[in-house]
Amino acid sequence: MNPFACLLHTIRMQRGIRQTELSDLIGYEQTYISALEIGKKGPPTPEFVEKLITALDLKGEEREHLLKAVEASNRKLVIDSDMPQDVFWMLQELRDRVSDLTLAEIQLIRQVLKLKESYGNSYVEPGYRLHRRKKMEAQM
Repeated sequence: MNPFACLLHTIRMQRGIRQTELSDLIGYEQTYISALEIGKKGPPTPEFVEKLITALDLKGEEREHLLKAVEASNRKLVIDSDMPQDVFWMLQELRDRVSDLTLAEIQLIRQVLKLKESYGNSYVEPGYRLHRRKKMEAQM
């Protein structure tokens, strides 16, 4: 289940609100809320999120947590066209295996992704991208 689905259900349960009550508060169908909670729908629209934040009076950390959960629940990934081809191959391998990854493998991948944070500013990224000349630089 996606992070938003889990968090929406948790927040609703903590407040003791039924799906029908929430649908009345924010003006969306109960079936849509149900589909969001079980992960059948992708992340909600910004309009839905704002109405939810307002109706449930989410503030501070709780609001930020909800916004991050919405972002983390996005199912699509767009890659810049000028990324190194190793990025494309890595993502292809991940797509092929993502449904078979164990929890330990997922945690390991997430730890590897956090390694850069531990280097701080001392790590210099090698230059993988091709340098494209600007029109003014290209003499023909």
